[in-house]
Amino acid sequence: MNLLSLLGAMEGAVAQGTIWGIMAVGVFLTYKILDFADLTVDGSLCTGGSVAVMLMLSGVNPSVALLCAFGAGLLAGLVTGLFHTALGIPPILSGILTQLALYSVNIRIMGKSNQAISVDKYDLIVSSRFLSENPVTLFVTLGLFVVVLVGLLYWFFGTEVGNSIRATGDNLNMARAQGINTGFQKVLCLMLSNGMVALAGGLLAQYQGNSDINMGRGAIVIGLAAVIIGDVLFSWVFRNFALRLLGVVFGAMIYYIVITIVLQLGLETTDLKLLTALVVALFLSVPYLKGKIRKPVVKGGDFRA
Repeated sequence: MNLLSLLGAMEGAVAQGTIWGIMAVGVFLTYKILDFADLTVDGSLCTGGSVAVMLMLSGVNPSVALLCAFGAGLLAGLVTGLFHTALGIPPILSGILTQLALYSVNIRIMGKSNQAISVDKYDLIVSSRFLSENPVTLFVTLGLFVVVLVGLLYWFFGTEVGNSIRATGDNLNMARAQGINTGFQKVLCLMLSNGMVALAGGLLAQYQGNSDINMGRGAIVIGLAAVIIGDVLFSWVFRNFALRLLGVVFGAMIYYIVITIVLQLGLETTDLKLLTALVVALFLSVPYLKGKIRKPVVKGGDFRA
């Protein structure tokens, strides 16, 4: 393994990990707060990228295009939420149905399976080209995105509405007994989650220079990997809600750093899905295994009345 090549690839891994970390924060909102594994994200990530790229190609300012991508993600989450709350469709199936519909919607938005956008012709906010030309600006920009978004989410989940969402996820029946409209809170959280995912999709499309119909494939697994890695490695340090969100971003960075190292060691790119599944399975099993290790063994003569 070439050390210089590895160090050069680390910058790209951290940049990509930061963008995917924003997506993983969206996954965190539904998976950890609502206990809702939302498969919509595989489609809404591409929706965000498609909307952002097509608007920029039409002359819209990149910042405004990102806001519109966020809005498109809100609508995707709204559909999933209504499928679940208004029509009584189970959570996983609700996400699958929206994801399936978004494939056609994304093709309609782009007009074809992919659309390219060049940093030479458009004033993009982030681009992989910046890694060689101006890496400091790239990392400062991504860092500001993360800090601002985490700060806004921390503020929101401290409000009455935010606390209602958290109460809905903690204990649905108790939340209803307190007069909380749990259906509305679920829909709102799903909207916010997919808005974050679509925003990350807009950033990712700018970074890689194109939006592609398959760019969101496997996004839920990467998001879960980041959430689980962040939770396992940093939960004992990051107990504050805002710091837990930062832990998710760090989890995504660690995931991409590990992937980069493994690729540098010679693993085929076609094996990445297998590696991701193994990483997620490993970190998912850590809490269970820790509990088994700490559980005291009761011997036959130790029972007391």
